[in-house]
Amino acid sequence: MTMLPNLQRAFANRSVLKVISGLNNFNAESVAATVKAADLGGATFVDIAADAALVHLAKSLTKLPVCVSAVEPEKFVEAVAAGADLIEIGNFDSFYAQGRRFEADEVLALTHQTRALLPNITLSVTVPHILTLDQQVQLAEDLVKAGADIIQTEGGTSSQPVHPGTLGLIEKAAPTLAAAYEISRAVSVPVLCASGISNVTAPLAVAAGAAGVGVGSAINQLNSEIAMIAAVRGLVEALTTVSDRTFA
Repeated sequence: MTMLPNLQRAFANRSVLKVISGLNNFNAESVAATVKAADLGGATFVDIAADAALVHLAKSLTKLPVCVSAVEPEKFVEAVAAGADLIEIGNFDSFYAQGRRFEADEVLALTHQTRALLPNITLSVTVPHILTLDQQVQLAEDLVKAGADIIQTEGGTSSQPVHPGTLGLIEKAAPTLAAAYEISRAVSVPVLCASGISNVTAPLAVAAGAAGVGVGSAINQLNSEIAMIAAVRGLVEALTTVSDRTFA
């Protein structure tokens, strides 16, 4: 696997910001708004649904690397042919409300299937938060052996914040931060901390061992382009600050 040089640098500096439009979001207008905000706000790369038309759209709007997400390996082939730079098995958050669960065996099987189809593309795999932490760590180790180049954590949908403001944001991010801490100490590949992350908790993710964060709803659910760009810039600034302190 050969990772794009700019992605390699960002992962090495532990300052990655992935902006997510949504695995099940096929609305071209919505995806375009998210991609534009990511580009103008200074994100590292964007993550969109695995759809060739959306890949073409994203590529017309930004020079940022484009990641595509899916849970059906065959969808990756057409998206990569359309120009996707890397692929992600997950994110799973949008499925939980439908009662759809992803167990360790299925995620590992999806990884093997995807690697058989696309042996050289950079591959990120999400570890389901429905597993216990020790099961998440074991799965992450197995995924790396199966060819995963990046491990992504999640957990925002399982947290139930009881406080407003900053404390609530920390409560919401707690499950994915815990997973990032445990997994980053068990695998040699970069870990992205996603799901429930904000500009408050992005630095905590890096401190926990993550190489960066993936953020979706905190950006793509905002109702104006200016607000979306500002949210991206706030996250970039938060990550830059902690990165500067880490390498000072």
